[in-house]
Amino acid sequence: MTERTPGFATLAVHAGAQPDPTTGARATPIYQTTSFVFNDADHAAALFGLQTFGNIYTRIGNPTQAVLEERVAALEGGTAALAVASGHAAQVIAFHNLLTPGDEFVAARKLYGGSINQFSHAYKNFGWNVVWADPDDISTFRKAITPKTKAIFIESIANPGGSITDIEAIAAVAREAGVPLIVDNTLASPYLLRPIDHGADIVLHSLTKFLGGHGNSIGGIIVDAGTFDWSKTDRYPMLSAPRPEYHGIKLHETFGNFAFAIAARVLGLRDLGPAISPFNAFQILTGIETLGLRMQKHSDNSKAVAEWLESHPAVAWVNYAGLPSNKYYALARKYTPKGAGAVFTFGVRGGYDAGVKLVSNVKLFSHLANIGDTRSLIIHPASTTHSQLDDEQKTKAGAGPEVVRLSIGIEDKDDLIADLDQALRA
Repeated sequence: MTERTPGFATLAVHAGAQPDPTTGARATPIYQTTSFVFNDADHAAALFGLQTFGNIYTRIGNPTQAVLEERVAALEGGTAALAVASGHAAQVIAFHNLLTPGDEFVAARKLYGGSINQFSHAYKNFGWNVVWADPDDISTFRKAITPKTKAIFIESIANPGGSITDIEAIAAVAREAGVPLIVDNTLASPYLLRPIDHGADIVLHSLTKFLGGHGNSIGGIIVDAGTFDWSKTDRYPMLSAPRPEYHGIKLHETFGNFAFAIAARVLGLRDLGPAISPFNAFQILTGIETLGLRMQKHSDNSKAVAEWLESHPAVAWVNYAGLPSNKYYALARKYTPKGAGAVFTFGVRGGYDAGVKLVSNVKLFSHLANIGDTRSLIIHPASTTHSQLDDEQKTKAGAGPEVVRLSIGIEDKDDLIADLDQALRA
């Protein structure tokens, strides 16, 4: 009899975890410690020399964090993962593996406003340069590739608009260029979509959002698909060249299909330091146990709310990929057949002022700058998350003056509709 491959819900509860060998605790303990005792001097030397795996210092790794990493890697279909302090930290650590001063990466224009700001400004301090492409026109990715290009970056479901990205088409461009495809899968979660199945080489998440799911902990994660040949050329020396800090080890040669995750830990996290706390790792692990249940409810509620908004006289348009009228509907049916996610935008008649008034009038929805909570959330991106951008950038990012973003929670859908109705009428 062949061994059965566990289903998604089973992996969400059990992957990476075993009862604690000392106490028998069923839930993964919070290993709230800075450091770990070595067996002897040889054991310590082997750990520091990457000759054996184990715990040294919580900035580099922790047993609670390790369970979180194994669980998300299993859900995404990756070979290994690295959890860090935030989604932004995950992006920095991932690009640290790939880019040197003067290098470029191509990114989709439709991204979370904080990522646009990070790529456009903060990365310049490292000498890393972003070139923008239009995810609705795949040819713009191909045109943006130059000899300096080291990666392509997209979101599976774009924030704030909720549009679906054609991952397979962009993965083909990445393969032609010989560069890895990085996909931020935060809005979809692996329940709705696994980018690795469609050609992604690296998957990122803000764990703060749907994976944690309860708005109580911040974290990020990098998942290594194990699909990219880092030694094919000399373009990625962090992975293919001898590492002087580890006595000349070549990480890809030594660690094979999980070398990217190892490099992110022992070259990026070790030196840059954005470690996730054991407590946050524990909270996020607990959230992941109900991921499938929550994501289905999120998506079902979102479709109902979007359908209602589409017929409301105070609403100019609704951009939800789960609606048959939406231009991304075919892509949603292909990539996210269980639902188009919980984050989408709509336009209020009356523009900027009407958007500001709407978010001030809600009672059940929470007006705040987060997504992926069990609670329903609302924000006016042009005055908040995307306010650093100029008007043209806001529009290209799907955050124009009339745009309101919703993150639909798991409450009763009729209560959500009633709250939006009174707010729009007010």
